[in-house]
Amino acid sequence: MGSGTRRRRRWAALLGTAALALTTGGAFACPANADPQQVDFATHCVPPPIAGIPAIDGTTTAKITVDNAAPKVGDTVTVTYTVVKPAASNPVDIALPADIMTPTGKVTLGGAQSGDLTVAGPKKNDPVPGKGAFPSFSMTGTFTVTAPGAITLSPGDYNIHTSYLLELDTPCTVISPPAPVSETITATSGGQTNNRAISLGTASGKPGDSVTVTGSHFAPGATVTLAGRAGAAETADKTTATANAQGSFSGSLAVSDKATTGVVAYEGSAWSDDKGAGPAAYVVIDDTPLPANSQKVNSSVKAGTLSMTQAGDTVELAAVDYGKGGFSRGSLQTVTVKDFRGGPAGWSLTGKVTDFTGPGGAKIDAAKLGWTPVCLTRTGSPSTCQAGSPGSVGSAGATLASTPNGTLTGGEFTVDARLSLNVPAFTPPGAYSGVLTLTLT
Repeated sequence: MGSGTRRRRRWAALLGTAALALTTGGAFACPANADPQQVDFATHCVPPPIAGIPAIDGTTTAKITVDNAAPKVGDTVTVTYTVVKPAASNPVDIALPADIMTPTGKVTLGGAQSGDLTVAGPKKNDPVPGKGAFPSFSMTGTFTVTAPGAITLSPGDYNIHTSYLLELDTPCTVISPPAPVSETITATSGGQTNNRAISLGTASGKPGDSVTVTGSHFAPGATVTLAGRAGAAETADKTTATANAQGSFSGSLAVSDKATTGVVAYEGSAWSDDKGAGPAAYVVIDDTPLPANSQKVNSSVKAGTLSMTQAGDTVELAAVDYGKGGFSRGSLQTVTVKDFRGGPAGWSLTGKVTDFTGPGGAKIDAAKLGWTPVCLTRTGSPSTCQAGSPGSVGSAGATLASTPNGTLTGGEFTVDARLSLNVPAFTPPGAYSGVLTLTLT
């Protein structure tokens, strides 16, 4: 292996990358995103008045994760706010059963984009003993990227609603906002710009309760439809508001459908990505009393992440003759993509390569590396993988594989490619190496 390859390995170690090395032709590297930071912040929690105990000033440990750390302007990013360790605990001596806690909260955006994002979680928890610590919980929400640059995400205020014997709330606020940054994403230009945005007055309510919806950056004077969402489908909960001369509005939407998970606002007769905003997370708290001698059984499906792994970190391409040149061939280390997000977004796996450098400054142009992609879909996956087109990879890059957007996407996929480096005749003998970066978005 040449000195260029060794240098790249040292840089890979310093930068925290997962290296995929390739000799005869080069070293392939697939950078790994830095893990989100778990942060601690001082929190002021107010137990329900019925508990008869004073407010609690403690420390919350939390983490923010996203489904896309490199979005384009106009993309929708799904954010998960996980409270690893709440500052509050069960304020009463009565043990709380499983699945009676409904969390809601806020995530603070900073940097290239500012504002608060509403997040909400399912009614899902382990049993909590009397005066015992509340368990960890997660809340999700989405926002649309409106400007390029680094966008920071910090955990914000949260509320723990319990539905057992009584409907009670334990709100917890950040004492010195904003809390430390847990995640940073970098947005790029190139997507369609849609600056429309909405926020909700509250993140939860009982069936039939009204929620205040405020919006900005809509067309001045436009009629804006406010609607409930159950996943990707709209519910019958609808009303309209009118944007003022500045494109802002405030309206009240009564939400009755117990399946509602969010609220959207849009111009025109139907939802469209370029004239809509949301969904803003919202949870309907079902307080319907159970019939006598019955038990309510709750469950939930937890959304996961989009991830990729490699079968190895070295690819050997066959040698070619100095006087003849020709194709130096081999196979990409198999890549496994797991899409466990459960949302409407597909994914794209792309690659780009540097020039291949050799002895004495000799090089082989990046455009000389070509591939023939192959992608297989595991049986039962909602999405179907599509292999990229055969051709040159080059420094500009090319698509290795992808899945389309849909009502419900996800699955497991195996991605391979036949590699061929077209080496010109009389290329100086020696080892050549380049760096192929694979990016999953």
